[in-house]
Amino acid sequence: MALVEVLPLSSIVTSLRLPTTSSANGSFVDRSKIRIVGGTSALIGGLKPGDKVNVVDLEGRQPCEVVVFESVAGKLAVNLDAAAAAPAPTSDDYLVDTVTDLVGSVHPNESADSGDTQQTPDLGDLTDIAKATQESLTAPPAPAAAPKKPADAPPATNGAAAPPPKPAVPKKPAAPKEPPVNVTVTVEDTKPVVSVGPSTALGALKLAASTTSTTASDAAPPSADTPNPSADAKAILSALSTLHFDTNTDTAPSAYHFFSAKTSAPHSGVSLTITSSIALLISAPSSPMTPDAIDPLTDRLGPVPPTDLIVIVERSGGVGGSGLGTVGRKKTIREPPLPLAKPKLDIRVKKATAVAYEVEEGDYIQVIDISGQQCSDFLAYAPSSKSAMPKLLGLDPTVTRTINGTTYPGPGLFNKFFNEEMVPLVEVVRDTVGRHDTFGLACTAKYYEDMGYPGHPNCTDNFGAALAPYGIAPAASYQAINLFYNTAVSSDHTAIGLEEPWSRPGDYVLFRALTKLVCSSSACPDDIDPANGWDPSEIQVRIYSKTETFTPAIATRITPAAQPTLTKFSGFHPRTSKLTRSFTPYRGYWLPTCFTKWGPLEEYKACRERVTVCDLSALRKFEVLGPDAGELLERAVTREVRKMPIAGVTYTGITYPTGCLMDDATIARLSSTNYRLVCGDPYVGQWLRALAARLGLHRVWIKSSTDHLHNIAVQGPKSRATLEKCIWTPPVRPNISELGWFKLTIGRIGGPTGVPVLVTRTGYTGELGFEVWSHPKDACAVWDAVWEAGQEFDIAPMGLDALDMVRVEAGLIFAGYEFDDTTDPFEAGIGFACPATKTTPFVGAAALANRRAHPQRTLVSLKLKSNDCVSHGQPVFVGRYKVGVVTSGVETPLFGHIGLARVLVQYAKPGTQLEVGQLDGYAKRVRAEVGVTHPLYDPEKKKPRGVAM
Repeated sequence: MALVEVLPLSSIVTSLRLPTTSSANGSFVDRSKIRIVGGTSALIGGLKPGDKVNVVDLEGRQPCEVVVFESVAGKLAVNLDAAAAAPAPTSDDYLVDTVTDLVGSVHPNESADSGDTQQTPDLGDLTDIAKATQESLTAPPAPAAAPKKPADAPPATNGAAAPPPKPAVPKKPAAPKEPPVNVTVTVEDTKPVVSVGPSTALGALKLAASTTSTTASDAAPPSADTPNPSADAKAILSALSTLHFDTNTDTAPSAYHFFSAKTSAPHSGVSLTITSSIALLISAPSSPMTPDAIDPLTDRLGPVPPTDLIVIVERSGGVGGSGLGTVGRKKTIREPPLPLAKPKLDIRVKKATAVAYEVEEGDYIQVIDISGQQCSDFLAYAPSSKSAMPKLLGLDPTVTRTINGTTYPGPGLFNKFFNEEMVPLVEVVRDTVGRHDTFGLACTAKYYEDMGYPGHPNCTDNFGAALAPYGIAPAASYQAINLFYNTAVSSDHTAIGLEEPWSRPGDYVLFRALTKLVCSSSACPDDIDPANGWDPSEIQVRIYSKTETFTPAIATRITPAAQPTLTKFSGFHPRTSKLTRSFTPYRGYWLPTCFTKWGPLEEYKACRERVTVCDLSALRKFEVLGPDAGELLERAVTREVRKMPIAGVTYTGITYPTGCLMDDATIARLSSTNYRLVCGDPYVGQWLRALAARLGLHRVWIKSSTDHLHNIAVQGPKSRATLEKCIWTPPVRPNISELGWFKLTIGRIGGPTGVPVLVTRTGYTGELGFEVWSHPKDACAVWDAVWEAGQEFDIAPMGLDALDMVRVEAGLIFAGYEFDDTTDPFEAGIGFACPATKTTPFVGAAALANRRAHPQRTLVSLKLKSNDCVSHGQPVFVGRYKVGVVTSGVETPLFGHIGLARVLVQYAKPGTQLEVGQLDGYAKRVRAEVGVTHPLYDPEKKKPRGVAM
């Protein structure tokens, strides 16, 4: 009986659209799509005979490692399909987001595999179907097939290289077992490369899991030179051990290595057919992406980051449809994702029930929506700190909203739930949904009776029964925290309703208990309205020991159907977290808003008068590589890319076919074939890949390098003098004093053997400035060098609050404020980035030509004649009629209360008198006038050009 079932790659690609499908025998196949980010791994468990795991090298040239763990006599049949047979994907085929995170620095690891270099990946993601836990992780190098350390070798010290071992002959490592799998390979040039060799991923996991860490608080991890070590590595190993899989690196199965780092074409695929009960550890290996790296394919300057693998898991014999977004089908019956760590308590809350449980101070409470769109009311009680009589007090949503100033707490600085005595009981550590309710009660019998459903199960009665053994008397109603419940507010802000929940299968909220608690969680029985997606399901509750470490995070998705990506810390976070606890999530990263010793006003002053350093690592970076790279960018952006010199940088718009902005960006040309596009929206990378496919440009690779290239902005009149002291450049490169505006150079910190960096003469402040780019593993060394060099000039850190002040003064635009997908570049104030002389057709060119000829609105600076602040979205009036909208508003030491506004062109003349509407737009007006210049600060850009120092 053949063990290999051939699955054409075209089937893999087209199946990405459908979460489930019906098989020939009428049963359902539960199909799940996940993305494994380059440099990370995912554990896929619960695989059974008949299941299929299809792996696609999305962008090409990304190796893949697969380790097979068998529980019985698991066999895996592998077949390869010609990449040439794959149809070009449409833009929707890959609208899935990352399910794993870059989790630390990575290190090269040589392997004799097919002549290619296999690298140690950064690991730290755990899931049943690759649902990531996403912890920060730094693993030391893990050489492939390295011998065991001699018994008398001294231990390595934390943060420093281990002393050399005493002379000893290392033990010869045991030969790795042959993998429990039959492999059928047809060797053709069009096939992905397949070989068998040692697993680098498993070794990296064990090294990472052995690293000691401490608990982070208030969005600030331990202040160390490396990111917070990952609990994920421990969780994966714990899960494998629990499932009785062998994780001994000397005896565990070898790994399969698919795809070539040099020749694998985009959308190459392998199909793995499961013939027994197994688990797979799938990795996208990586090595450090240094600014001075050479692309091995072209032998030209161009660091090549690891990129993503798309994995489609097809589980045969599933029950019913796809869950979220599928009309007319029930939710898929699912198992919860694997634990984040070893749980102290693991409770399944059956649908239409509630459970109660005790939690010790410091322990973690994870509430998981197993199947998606299921509300879970949460209660927590602790003894009163003021009552003379023993009394348990629960969470108070009104007190919580009042103290935090938000509708519900979230990870970060304002993360606590309080009781009526204003004592915090729990804090939110993680939230992968971001949409819950603190206004409504837990559902009651009265609600169902009033709706015509007497006798309907309800959370209030369920809570009363569950809490009774703990001495808590039943109540007529409970002020619960309604997790995953989607409260809807009317457009006039007067009515509260509900809509279907945002939560997807496996979404969760992770709390930390701030005192000993009695808690209760429900799986809401509501099936008469959208509260549970019309189909109640189950909830999982897990309690983890206070000794575990979980970094604070929220989840973001590129598209509504995408997998979540948890918030990360940049490589500079160990330094910035020593200076502040005020962090905010921005584009998937925790970035400082201000610094404790300085504050926004002092940071602003330092930028305008001295020098500042600002972490902007959240910017999205894409490496656009290959002979067709220039052609793709020429047709994708508003600037003339072909005219760019090597080592040049340009600012551009990226437009939709409507002529409206998708994003603004800078493009750096590293060589004749290699470009780096830096923007704000992670969707740009997907859009570029889809555009390349539609244009038939097959010799271009678009690889995300966001997690492999972090950057600080060094800005201010003394920025050049600061960097001259600490950055060395080779003779063939311009030094810092020679570097022109919108040019780049490559150098090193301190000297020819120092940390490699790329420096651009760019900024977002309106001052002379530079941006310094490095690999995250070198970020602290870069920060330290710049900080020390700037001491002579009284350097200061700068957060996002001060950055907003200087950028509004300088008239610099911000996505979501000065523009969105209904705003064209002329309306956003960047018409200069859309030269009419460009003749090459590009996306949106025809619409832009029409908009250029018939302008409607434009961006202006506003000077307010009041001490009132204005804010984004407030209407701008002339008398009774609206002529524009405020896009940004700030108060600065230099100009007082100012703003940016998009107004009709006939009201954009300098000195035009306008009014900003507040309250209802009419009851209160703030007088303003269009600025005499736009921008207000240095309208001729003499300072960033370096001609007015």
